[in-house]
Amino acid sequence: MAGVYFHDYHPSSASLISEVLEGLAATPKILPPKLFYDDRGAQLFERICELPEYYLTRTEIAILERHAAEITALIADGSCLLELGSGAGIKVRLLLEHLHPAMYVPIDISRQQLRFSAQALAADYDWLEVHPVCADYCRPLELDFIPEDARRLVFFPGSTLGNFDPHEAAVFLENIRSLVGEEGSLLISIDLKKEVKRIEAAYDDAAGVTASFNLNILERLRRDLDAEVNPNGFRHQAFYNHEAGRVEMHLISRRPQSMIVDGREFRFNEGETIHTENSYKYSVEDFQGLARCAGYRVLRVWTDPEALFSVHLLQPD
Repeated sequence: MAGVYFHDYHPSSASLISEVLEGLAATPKILPPKLFYDDRGAQLFERICELPEYYLTRTEIAILERHAAEITALIADGSCLLELGSGAGIKVRLLLEHLHPAMYVPIDISRQQLRFSAQALAADYDWLEVHPVCADYCRPLELDFIPEDARRLVFFPGSTLGNFDPHEAAVFLENIRSLVGEEGSLLISIDLKKEVKRIEAAYDDAAGVTASFNLNILERLRRDLDAEVNPNGFRHQAFYNHEAGRVEMHLISRRPQSMIVDGREFRFNEGETIHTENSYKYSVEDFQGLARCAGYRVLRVWTDPEALFSVHLLQPD
């Protein structure tokens, strides 16, 4: 039945505190990138996607616009469309125009943005049954409202798999095979290796929006976890690690200072970092090898004319 049916499995504050404490106690200190995406972080990321340096979003959209009919022709009619990290719900519209799924299930951790985008999609596609799920998709999901016999297309855009190191990425792909289903498909976007200068600019823009996005993690610790921390005591840093093949984002302590979370004190030396995100870049061949190791076969790949970005259609093997 057309309409919006909201399912809220947002992680508890206790769960977030546990991950934060574990990360800050590590050497070097780390914070999980999922912390980026509170309501403020989601707004900042939408601004990042519009920046001239951030080639990823516009290139991915151009690939989907050019090949959406071809992509959806390879998908079974009446499939259930699930999207991991649905964000503002812009890219999925390119698929909805051609696929006409029986059900759309956007899954995202940002509750406010998820509600807004789901309502907007339901208004624009009055035939569509929308089941937004507010959850951490890295954890097991029980989506018992999806009919057992429904064939599924899982859409994982944004090159978000690059936030996992290659071993974690393979494990994640293995774990979501049950979400895809034996007869289903996975449509996944992967950023490609290219000139380092172009990559680094995308993560350290001239307007400083990415810096604000990174520092918002500390603001979120104050807002949501009552942490004692001064975000002005840190600065944003992003660089390409050639050996690892990834962009790294860090928060650099400007001076000796401390942070208190849930009653625990964490001290920082001047120049000490909090590692907040990795973004691995792949060649087409390297990613397809990873996908095969995770138990998928590659049906098709689409890239842009400059070979900046790629979209892959996979099926469980």
